[in-house]
Amino acid sequence: MSSTAGLVIPCNAAVAWEAGKPLVIERVEVAPPQAKEVRIKVKYTSLCHTDLYWWEAKEQTPLFPRILGHEAAGIVESVGEGVTDLQVGDHVLPVFTGECGECAHCKSEESNMCDLLRIDTDRGVMHSDGKSRFSINGTPIYHFVGTSTFSEYTVVHSGSLAKINPLAPLDKVCILSCGISTGLGATLNVAKPKKGSTVAVFGLGAVGLAAAEGARIAGASRIIGIDLNPKRFEEAKKFGVTEFVNPKDYDKPVHEVIADMTNGGVDRSLECTGNINAMISAFECVHDGWGVAVLVGVPHKDAIFMTKPINMLNERTLKGTFFGNYKPRTDLPSVVDMYMNKTLELDKFITHRVPFSDINKAFDLMLRGEGLRCIISMDD
Repeated sequence: MSSTAGLVIPCNAAVAWEAGKPLVIERVEVAPPQAKEVRIKVKYTSLCHTDLYWWEAKEQTPLFPRILGHEAAGIVESVGEGVTDLQVGDHVLPVFTGECGECAHCKSEESNMCDLLRIDTDRGVMHSDGKSRFSINGTPIYHFVGTSTFSEYTVVHSGSLAKINPLAPLDKVCILSCGISTGLGATLNVAKPKKGSTVAVFGLGAVGLAAAEGARIAGASRIIGIDLNPKRFEEAKKFGVTEFVNPKDYDKPVHEVIADMTNGGVDRSLECTGNINAMISAFECVHDGWGVAVLVGVPHKDAIFMTKPINMLNERTLKGTFFGNYKPRTDLPSVVDMYMNKTLELDKFITHRVPFSDINKAFDLMLRGEGLRCIISMDD
């Protein structure tokens, strides 16, 4: 048993006090885990665009003060009542969604959308008692998507922790708990391109490049990257992208450009921006008869997808995905193993590193559109 088990742990956390304002490193108190909960020491965390989106709070109901962060890796410090599959010292990835193991989704081989632990961006408290495990001088600080990894210690539901190979470098595999796995799984688990196939990827940010990495691993012969920013094209070559299309360079719809390039359309496409027009183009650029398009990016909640029904009657398939169709506890350990056996290349996603005290620099980099993933070291 940990020497701190059952005790309140004081530690540093980066608190978002209000929308769009720099995070403040504060001394917070982290309560012990309750039933089905685990307290972990966060070793490394990363900034994902989802953190930025909810920090800016431009289109949501603001919930502050809050500890953001959800891409991370850590070590179990203590476990709450009823936790039997994790123990002190285990290496884990906290995940914004979860796997309770009991609901219809968890019992289905076709779904990873757990009824209990599915992402809930409006929830700022724990499931068991509706309370926060974070406080400052007795004032509760809200959680974020059940993870809140911008803290040296955090409390997470046990169903949202993936136990991984203890030999895996935590400063690398921490990025697998959100965006990279989302893009990778969208290709490998949903699009499922065959060796030698043609694949189009819309949006060459971190998620899109992870989708391209999946196509590279699958053995695609051509990977066409579509993006409005030509500065991304050179970087994308590292991820197997072979050709590039900037829609602004053409006077006809991009799906027609891609169809012309590929003798009627690509075998698979993945849309990784959330832009509704890109989504429609991703569907309409796949080949009739066998083409499959996968929607990965998250659109505005009121966006409407419109296409001609004949596109489906001509045997094109449209699919969606959530977290790359990975079940967090069941499947993420094998993704870590893909990195360990050198099938999956992670290092090229990591473009910056900062100490925890400089966490706001990670936000600045993302706001400027610089880099892919910035690793934040909690011990520095």
